[in-house]
Amino acid sequence: MQFLASDLIDELVSSFDLSSQLANLSLPHILICMAAAALCGVIIYLVYRFFYRGIVYSDNFNILLIMITVITAFIIMTISANIVLSLGMVGALSIVRFRSAVKDPLDIGFLFWGIAAGLTCGAGLYFVALIGTVIIGIVYIILHFCKREKKNYLLIIHYSEQAEEQVNALLNAMKYKLKSKTLSGGDTELTVEIKIVRNDTSDAARFRTVNGVSSVTLLEYNGEYMN
Repeated sequence: MQFLASDLIDELVSSFDLSSQLANLSLPHILICMAAAALCGVIIYLVYRFFYRGIVYSDNFNILLIMITVITAFIIMTISANIVLSLGMVGALSIVRFRSAVKDPLDIGFLFWGIAAGLTCGAGLYFVALIGTVIIGIVYIILHFCKREKKNYLLIIHYSEQAEEQVNALLNAMKYKLKSKTLSGGDTELTVEIKIVRNDTSDAARFRTVNGVSSVTLLEYNGEYMN
């Protein structure tokens, strides 16, 4: 029992010996870890840059993906060297509050992708991090090209009372979903959701030929944002 207690005490003391454990973080190890994380971050950046499927592309968010990959690797590499640092880091991060809202659900996947790559690099599994990043990128690109060409648009039509019948006739020949209809005096503003394949706007252009239609507007729509 005395030997067991002594071993436990020695192990506990060594866990608080910062200098001895940080000695394992050699300069080549740090450089390789950070370089692998940066490479994974660049791959994620390029995939997001050229194959983004959302409505609004943000270059600042894309740069953040590289930073979060490298920073996560830096944190994991540091806290893995010493138990005191790990406890302190957890305590420090627990008081941080991020207020910036993620507008596109797809961006959450890229954030987790960057964090996962950083965690793997920080743990020293560089080969796993690179292979995993490449495979995820390939899967995402395949899904990008498998995306259907049909997109949702909001069709906004302003017309007078005399065009009511003709506008309804054109709408009945299309598949649409009514979003709003505003009556103001003798004018009407009608908003409907339609689907357009390969940017073919000929159906929407037909409304311009109707007497009494003052304007026709198309807005790309994904349920949350309009472009």
